[in-house]
Amino acid sequence: MLILVSGGASSGKSAFAEELIVRSGLKERIYLATMQVWDKESERRVERHRAMRAGKGFATLERPLDLAGLPLPPGSAVLLEDLTNLTANEYFGPQGPKGALERLTVGLRQAAASPALLVAVTGELFSDGIAYDPETAQYLTCLAQLNRAAAAQAEQVFEVVCGIPIPWKGAQP
Repeated sequence: MLILVSGGASSGKSAFAEELIVRSGLKERIYLATMQVWDKESERRVERHRAMRAGKGFATLERPLDLAGLPLPPGSAVLLEDLTNLTANEYFGPQGPKGALERLTVGLRQAAASPALLVAVTGELFSDGIAYDPETAQYLTCLAQLNRAAAAQAEQVFEVVCGIPIPWKGAQP
């Protein structure tokens, strides 16, 4: 089962996604980390997320690229944090933007096939009204297309606003 959780920065989407994993009752819990740590700010974000999930039984796997190449244990609960970083890593990474969307959608489809539950978190980056440079705008288009593909594939979709999960597809939380 795939659940997509979207929201803006610091909206509570990660906490809600963790709650979904914990409430699933599945004992094998995997935190699939996609962030590449480049600076002090990203180090702080990683530490904040580690503290949030402390004591909740998560094993951490770091996978900033090539989601399709990662086998996930059958019957597990996986929290993929997050599609925004994964898209940036693929789009701006060694293979570049050509084929990035295909790599990402195939990876997400394969990642959702093995575990009993995959909760994928994504960022809502599209409402700020900023006119970005062409390269960033193309990255955002790729992310938007991935988010649409993930929402179409997911059995449940939530948007978290001010810490409140709003169901858009599937059952209530």
